[in-house]
Amino acid sequence: MKNLANKVALITGAASGIGKSIALLYAAEGAKLVLSDIDTTNGEAVCNQVKSKGGEAIFVRADTSLAASNEKLVTSAFEQFGGLHIAVNNAGIAGALNQVAEYPIEGWDKVIQTNLSGVFYGMHYQIPAIIKSGGGSIVNMASILGKVGTKGSPAYVAAKHGVVGLTEAAALEYADKGVRINAIGPGYIRTPLLNILDENTLHAVKALHPMGRLGTPEEVAELALWLNSDKASFVTGSYYNIDGGYLAQ
Repeated sequence: MKNLANKVALITGAASGIGKSIALLYAAEGAKLVLSDIDTTNGEAVCNQVKSKGGEAIFVRADTSLAASNEKLVTSAFEQFGGLHIAVNNAGIAGALNQVAEYPIEGWDKVIQTNLSGVFYGMHYQIPAIIKSGGGSIVNMASILGKVGTKGSPAYVAAKHGVVGLTEAAALEYADKGVRINAIGPGYIRTPLLNILDENTLHAVKALHPMGRLGTPEEVAELALWLNSDKASFVTGSYYNIDGGYLAQ
């Protein structure tokens, strides 16, 4: 039997990178998908790819930095599939690169709103829906920078640290209500978020990982699948880094 058979899963940031890989893997494992992104063209393409392989999916354009958009996604899950069992709060942005004293205020607000508030808004609506559907699991996409700092990305680091703390708090609150909530901390993964880096910088980033390479979206998707499946039934409130040894240094 497939790991996610008869489960309804909501995945944000599903148009590319890690979100796309999670969507394709979850579909292959039997989940019915509600996919969202602000990128309608690529989001619909992923949805159609799922359908072409016999899966069930809908795409809903949503800006998850807005509370109402997160509510709309949960409503869409019930309208289309009759419930919600799984959520992956993956949507995020890299934001500006600068030191704290020079960091643009509007840039700070945008990163915090998308990467942290968006996760809160998501869980705010997802948790009651999952309880109503008989229980399930949420995975929040944090980062290695949810545990350590780096220069030049104060908003991103702060937001991802916040995601880890928010995950732990929510997991404790709903541990006895049938909702497991965990966070994933990817290292540098080969996704469009790294397109802002030139080749020399990219080479230096690879060297930060003891394995000497970037991770792949598919590798992160496999971890998310395990956490969202019944195989991880006693796992909640945890942070799993997947980073080629980055945090072990």
